[in-house]
Amino acid sequence: MPATLETDTAQFAETFSRIRDEVGKFIVGQKDIVENVLTAICCGGHVLLEGVPGLGKTALVNTLAKALDLKFGRIQFTPDLLPSDVVGTQVLAERDGRRELIFQPGPVFCNILLADEINRATPKTQSALLETMQEKRVTVAGVSHPLQLPFFVLATQNPIENDGTYPLPEAQLDRFFFKLNVTLPDHDEFAEILNRTGGNSAPEIKPVAHGEDIIRMGQTLREIPVAKDVQDHLIKVVRNTHPENDKSPEKVKKYVRHGASPRAAQAMLSAARVRALLDGRFHVAREDVDAVAPPALCHRMILSFEGEAEGIKPVDLVRSAIRGAY
Repeated sequence: MPATLETDTAQFAETFSRIRDEVGKFIVGQKDIVENVLTAICCGGHVLLEGVPGLGKTALVNTLAKALDLKFGRIQFTPDLLPSDVVGTQVLAERDGRRELIFQPGPVFCNILLADEINRATPKTQSALLETMQEKRVTVAGVSHPLQLPFFVLATQNPIENDGTYPLPEAQLDRFFFKLNVTLPDHDEFAEILNRTGGNSAPEIKPVAHGEDIIRMGQTLREIPVAKDVQDHLIKVVRNTHPENDKSPEKVKKYVRHGASPRAAQAMLSAARVRALLDGRFHVAREDVDAVAPPALCHRMILSFEGEAEGIKPVDLVRSAIRGAY
């Protein structure tokens, strides 16, 4: 391994741990959630957080922005929100005695954007995020405005309310690197939350990394080699989520209507590299691929009518796809 790359990989693990520890000063528990969100950020991906209100989803995003010293933006999605409320619009302003249209940037012009309750917005407004998430730019009146890098969207949705909501279409779900389910804390974590937030002062979160560090970490990841047999295993797992694949498990053929896209394979490859580096290895193993498969694949699989009717959990189908790849 070249000396510079060895240094970069060591710095990757050190910076990752430093950010994770700083976030842990405020966020109680949720170790896997924090690590997966950080993994997606290092890979340049976006995250969809699903959970009932009050579990700390907003606090997690805000804390991450402070620890990374990044500009934080928030959009509270509602049914009456317009695309211009998200990306910005042209306004009439007076300059040097003349009136002219100038671009007024929207809240997406930040580094970390919290899209709160994204499923409450109409499809037209939801789609306004598509270009920003994929292209990292905004186009208004035929003029493109690039966003400042790094740029990440961390969206939340409430799974228990259906009235006045617009489920995300498959095309937009596929834009998310990971979908993570935020669960209820246990008894001891509840107690620690009350201890940290019930006093007059909250833990102070200090910047321990910067946007340049995140960009450099992403560049380091792409240097990690992946053996052909490991890549073949990854491809088999993704292809095993498709019911039309002859080698897919019977569960998948019965309960899945559409499988995961190639974008899922790209996400798994990047996330597996992160896991390898955090484990002190300069190569990706099959175990890394298997570990990152559920958050990368579950939201990209569309269940059939039978799957919906029988309450099949996508994570069980992903595990079947993994077993079938060996």
